[in-house]
Amino acid sequence: MASPIIDFLLTRNSAPIPELKEPAPSDTDIATMIAAASRVPDHGRLEPWRFILYRGEARVEIGKKLAALAAQREGPLPEGRHNQELARFSRAPLVIGVVSSPKENPKIPQWEMFLSGGMAAMNLMLSANALGYGTNMISNWYSDVPEGRAILGLAPHERVVGFIHIGTYQGPAPERPRPDPAKLYADYAGPWVG
Repeated sequence: MASPIIDFLLTRNSAPIPELKEPAPSDTDIATMIAAASRVPDHGRLEPWRFILYRGEARVEIGKKLAALAAQREGPLPEGRHNQELARFSRAPLVIGVVSSPKENPKIPQWEMFLSGGMAAMNLMLSANALGYGTNMISNWYSDVPEGRAILGLAPHERVVGFIHIGTYQGPAPERPRPDPAKLYADYAGPWVG
């Protein structure tokens, strides 16, 4: 049986971030993408994730703050590295931060909540792609340091799932080698014996 959904999933690719251009998704498209992103497994209906939109001038301001943080941590930056930090969030017209925001719950482990955030990120990317936009998700060094997360609007208990860069992309995204699916699964063969 032919399925356009399976065809879509089997051909999904990430677009190169520097090639994501205007127009960015409209507010209506963003609302649709967030609605799709929220339709993921969420044990206990905790909504252990949230989304931060980085667009407009805010992307440039974040770049300045990240460049200053990198210089504070590493010392003076070479011009190329400084410019790289300045452009972190301004290469695509829209960046959506997917944030794991775990809730206290005696029955549901935080790792499960983080996985739910990963599923929300994937649904966000798929819905953006289905609406005709290119996407690419990264995390980078600033996701791993408290000062970087604070600059990006995260609370101390929150963690970055990923930053999804979104924009209009012309042409097919470059293909990369993919794993052989036949090597990724097997029938159950009993307990692990090392």
